Amino acid sequence: MSHATGSELLEQVLGQRARVSARLDTIGATIAIASGKGGVGKSAVTANLAVSLARRGARVGVVDADLNGPSLGRMLGLLGGRLVDGPDGVVPPAGASGVLGISTELLLKEAAPLRWKGPDSDRFVWLGLTETAVLREFLSDVVWGELDYLLIDIPPGTDKIGRFLDLVPKPEGVLVVTIPSEVALSVVSRSVALLRDAGVESIGIVGNMSGYASPDTEQPLPLFSGDGIRRLTESTGLDLWAEIPFDPVMGARTDGGDPPGASDDFLFGKAFRALADRVERGVGGREAAP
Repeated sequence: MSHATGSELLEQVLGQRARVSARLDTIGATIAIASGKGGVGKSAVTANLAVSLARRGARVGVVDADLNGPSLGRMLGLLGGRLVDGPDGVVPPAGASGVLGISTELLLKEAAPLRWKGPDSDRFVWLGLTETAVLREFLSDVVWGELDYLLIDIPPGTDKIGRFLDLVPKPEGVLVVTIPSEVALSVVSRSVALLRDAGVESIGIVGNMSGYASPDTEQPLPLFSGDGIRRLTESTGLDLWAEIPFDPVMGARTDGGDPPGASDDFLFGKAFRALADRVERGVGGREAAP
């Protein structure tokens, strides 16, 4: 069937979709880290999971899909790395533990906001299309090579999860990050419903900030008064893949471009070791990689 158009716009979109499929064919498992709600620490979870998997010998890449509020470039120590424009596409820089990554942080000057150019009317329509197009380019025009895992940090909003699924309809897994706060429960529940309606088979709950990691105790201290994590797993029937305590020292390391992941025996490290174990069992990216 011919799709020829005078503007060649359709041909460009179809060509990019074909390139997305080709890129993902060389990746063992594409895993989205999502929530639907902001402020739950998705990017920190993504960075620390990425280095935890990489230190086990896995080949890992990360896409920062939060175009307006990117942070993974800094968290993974990618800032200052060079994007190389090669014959097959853009070669991404390697950061902490050799993790490859792409983020709009690498394309903007320090502290410069992302500015979109377009007509003032119907801004919400063309802005959504433009954001989707940029994410498509991150997937189609970046030379990822053969990876065991490609982690994609989805920005807040259930609509952003839907846009990701338009590009990658069948990801090998989705980690839904939440916090104990009751406020997060209803928002994250809607995200789970959207993923199930889309037919995503492997969905895991990650309870972030599930307590305060004090060096004087073997168990985390309470941080929130709610029990939204337990209620979310009960209401959805999904398994809790990990509970990650808030640790200010580990948080500072992550913000500084040195995510510790599962590299220590403190509560924080044990939690990411458990999460990496569950990802390997529940998704199996390393076995699936070519």
